[in-house]
Amino acid sequence: MRYTSDFLAKSPESVLVGLSRTGNRDAFAELMARRQAWIRNLMRRCSGDCVLADDLSQQVFMQAWRSIRQLHDADRLGPWLKRMAINMWLQHSRRNDPLRGAGEHDDADSQHKDTTSVAVDLDRSLATLAPDVRLCIVLSYHERMTHREIAEFTRQPLGTIKSHIRRGTKKLQEELAAYAEPLEEAE
Repeated sequence: MRYTSDFLAKSPESVLVGLSRTGNRDAFAELMARRQAWIRNLMRRCSGDCVLADDLSQQVFMQAWRSIRQLHDADRLGPWLKRMAINMWLQHSRRNDPLRGAGEHDDADSQHKDTTSVAVDLDRSLATLAPDVRLCIVLSYHERMTHREIAEFTRQPLGTIKSHIRRGTKKLQEELAAYAEPLEEAE
């Protein structure tokens, strides 16, 4: 059955999930339109690369389309997509990052440092972190997940997650120190 775009645009996500589970492509397209900016931003924060973020986001939604029948609770769409996105990022970083864990960035990146935008500098600083550390930082600060939730999502020990976040936060603070408010001296 075909539904009007106006009907789909006004429908709650739970209705769209239900229609998508029956194979309705238009309903799924509406879900994707609602969630794509969030997933793309998550992928961009993880990868530090807008083009790669677009590719990974597209892969997440392709996998979601193939797996939508497995989503039994429509209210869990957000966490379901987040898990899928995190798994997609982990698979990609394991497959395609020959310097995994090196935590170094090349000099070309630092030569193009643009200090006019906090967001640009944050993205560049995140890109200097090892992929596992960057993922933990993004999930903690951007997605506001607890350490325990991150450990569950990434299947890493809780202590490792805490260490990644502590070390990553310290490195980001050092790299972004120029944005810190100077302390006023007591007279």
